[in-house]
Amino acid sequence: MFQLKTDPLTGKSEWIVIEEEEGGNEKQTTPKALLATTSYLDMLNDTRRNTAYRLAIDKTVTKPCHVLDIGGGTGLLSMMAARAMGLYDSKWSSTSNGLVTACESYLPMVKLMKKVLRANGMDGRICVINKRSDELEVGLDIPSRANVLVSEILDSELLGEGLIPTLQHAHDKLLVENPQTVPYRATTYGQLVECTYLRELHDLVHREAEASDGIHLSPSGMTGLLGIKQQQFALHCDAIKDEIKLLSEPFKVFDFDFWRRPESSREIELQVRATDDGTVHAIISWWSLQLDSEGTIFYSTAPSWICCPSDVKELKTNSLCSWNWCDHWKQTVWFTPRSGLPVFKDEKAQLHAVHSETSISYKFKTYLDNKEAAQLDLQTRDCQIVLSPERNALYGDGAWRSLMLNAIEKALCQIVHPLCLVADDSIFLVIAVARLSNTSHVIPLFPGIGKKGANYLQTVAATNGYTMDRIQFLKKKDLLSNLQDSHQRKINLFVAEPFYYGNDSVLPWQNLRFWKERTLLDPILSKDMLIMPCRGLLKACAMCLPDLWQSRRCLKEIEGFDHSIVNTTLGGCGGLPVTEESPFLPFFIWQCGETKILSEMATVMEFDFSEPMSSCSGKAQVQFRESGVCHGFVFWIDWVMDMDGSTILSTGPGRFVRWN
Repeated sequence: MFQLKTDPLTGKSEWIVIEEEEGGNEKQTTPKALLATTSYLDMLNDTRRNTAYRLAIDKTVTKPCHVLDIGGGTGLLSMMAARAMGLYDSKWSSTSNGLVTACESYLPMVKLMKKVLRANGMDGRICVINKRSDELEVGLDIPSRANVLVSEILDSELLGEGLIPTLQHAHDKLLVENPQTVPYRATTYGQLVECTYLRELHDLVHREAEASDGIHLSPSGMTGLLGIKQQQFALHCDAIKDEIKLLSEPFKVFDFDFWRRPESSREIELQVRATDDGTVHAIISWWSLQLDSEGTIFYSTAPSWICCPSDVKELKTNSLCSWNWCDHWKQTVWFTPRSGLPVFKDEKAQLHAVHSETSISYKFKTYLDNKEAAQLDLQTRDCQIVLSPERNALYGDGAWRSLMLNAIEKALCQIVHPLCLVADDSIFLVIAVARLSNTSHVIPLFPGIGKKGANYLQTVAATNGYTMDRIQFLKKKDLLSNLQDSHQRKINLFVAEPFYYGNDSVLPWQNLRFWKERTLLDPILSKDMLIMPCRGLLKACAMCLPDLWQSRRCLKEIEGFDHSIVNTTLGGCGGLPVTEESPFLPFFIWQCGETKILSEMATVMEFDFSEPMSSCSGKAQVQFRESGVCHGFVFWIDWVMDMDGSTILSTGPGRFVRWN
């Protein structure tokens, strides 16, 4: 099996081989980072989820039968099913009735599952198949159709991991007629909300107008040129609950039955009554699982302000209500187009909801939305750049734009004829340099957005006051060959945000990729070149993070099954051997439940980008200022944008923390 691995410092990808070895002495050939960055550990630490599945499986599997577990993971649900039908008993023999088949397509997880089964005396009692479920064949891979399906192929939106096509194939090819399933049903809900923060995540047009700095990333009449994709985005909405104004009661959207074959798509018209005056900036959505057929066991991803959906009364007494923070399932947010939809109390908003095989989408029935959709389709087909909500918000932030523009102006004042290389995917820097200096020539590398970036810059050129003859697009290899000639001008301004398209959630030092680029391009840089940022400060502080720690802690027993063997591979916190370290993982800390800063902010290392990249190290003494339990250290980089150190862009706790 091959696994794609990307080098964050070069952006290059390579396929690494994951060997499959038979027998009990197989070596761990999978890099730990491949599994440590997944949500498996967080999911296994979700006690509400574990208990709900155990109760439902015990209630559903009451006699020997054939159970199929799709997406087996560590084998937890399979072991629950085996125990429920007596395959865990000491009297078990290979001739016993009853069969559990665990289907898992990801080889590293299959290897880990086999270790867990062995540690619990379940190897040989559960049939493990390293295939996708839609590759299974009755008579070849499994002896007969299964009587019971257990599965957890769910994401925060519910459908994103292929729930519908997986269930369709299972009902067509793998399950008996009228099978039993755990879960039994899922229901999605929504709620209209007003929230300035959510507006900032998507409304670049109006925020750019408020900034009034002459830079037009999303010019008038081209509102779809730059922005976020119309889809649901996972978000811990409890982190912003104090900023949210609820504009409706929760409303049910779709039911999805696991026990029967689902439809590929459906549509529904909803009349949602406004409970207050306001502007709908977003629809917050979540789902509820009914795990048993009788409707006594539930699991919900609802935000904390929801006690239970208004039309499901039994959840008040039967839901597993003890809330615990987890990161594998969040709420989702669907942004209302433009600056939002005004509503008045008791007015009914007409909402059209559609689900496909993999997503749920909404559309308010207004003339403005229809007009905008037509406009987007016509004008932005070949040059639309889709940003993450956080990057979109950063580009609309007046303070961030002012900081960047001041730093650029300061650099340009020192250069008569700037030949500027933009080393990352920053369209903002290209436009800013071209606009602020009429004598500048700009070479964007655009390693991620590529040709779309070129088309975009051409589309917005007139609005931003520059001409395309001052923008030159060269690939890195061509850049080196063209500018290495002694008669050619050298790069005298080297800039980056840094921002690499598609790499929004990376470790802080992985953004040092632009320093690597600077090093490789050293032969074509002038001796008096200015670089922005010119330095980087690796910062750290000690923090109390009880919710994040709880979700990443080392495992022991889960519902009676030993999982301690997975801790090293999944990167558990605490309890690891002295020789093992927990991995560094990227998080938006403000999204991590309860948090508290315990120490002063220390500088661990300093990077000088004016010099080529070289090995460096550092250490710092951390001064604690608050009492509390220290669960870990948070690291970030402060980018020093100018030589005198007066302009610093911090990605740590402070002004831009929710965008970086």
